[in-house]
Amino acid sequence: MGNYPYDNSFPSYHSTSAAEVKANARKTLAKSKKTLHPVILEGRTIAKTWWGKAWCNNLERYSDYANRIGRGRSYVRSGAVLDLQMEKGLIKALVQGSRSKPYSVTIGIDALSPIRWDAITKACSHRIASMDALLEGQFPHELEMLFTDLSYGLFPAPKEIHIDCNCPDWAILCKHAAAVLYAVGSRLDEDPLHFFTLRSMDFSVLLQRTVEEKSSLMLQNAGKPSARTLPEEVARNLFGM
Repeated sequence: MGNYPYDNSFPSYHSTSAAEVKANARKTLAKSKKTLHPVILEGRTIAKTWWGKAWCNNLERYSDYANRIGRGRSYVRSGAVLDLQMEKGLIKALVQGSRSKPYSVTIGIDALSPIRWDAITKACSHRIASMDALLEGQFPHELEMLFTDLSYGLFPAPKEIHIDCNCPDWAILCKHAAAVLYAVGSRLDEDPLHFFTLRSMDFSVLLQRTVEEKSSLMLQNAGKPSARTLPEEVARNLFGM
């Protein structure tokens, strides 16, 4: 986002309609010689899965983003996010605006603190049926509340999100960056593991911890009689042994 001196001289803006953005985006994609990964929505719904919706809901909880978040939704619905790449702690994107050349957006996401990550992995003990269940958002309500908690949860606060866009907007969150953040929610529908990558969380640690604790529980119960096992005396009486 551009920076301007405090001399009361601000850039004039052209309010770009959704139709203009969509038309410009199609032209850019048609002319591009690079392999791009655009975010194309089915209908107006940005995210449908638990992880995608939770990501988008998290963005909407913060007043820091209130002024541009609506325009971001409009942009992503218009197909303005022409390319979206995610890696450990980093989002890179190209977003179509009013000009012919797309804007470049880079967003850094802070790693989840080790203390919070350790507490969350412990909280997941014996509460998640499988890793598939976790990725599909199928877990107890108390875990959902923990994951989305503003202070102790998994999702980043504005101070943990570092935005850079080469547009002239001086706001903390420009509409191009807002579109990218919403686009991430859509991508989480396709692969929730992207979330763990962005927060620099090692998903294998959670997997290993869950497997180890389940194995430990099985070993502890191995010597205990099962409720489904007939006591020896009852078996003798039933079968004439």
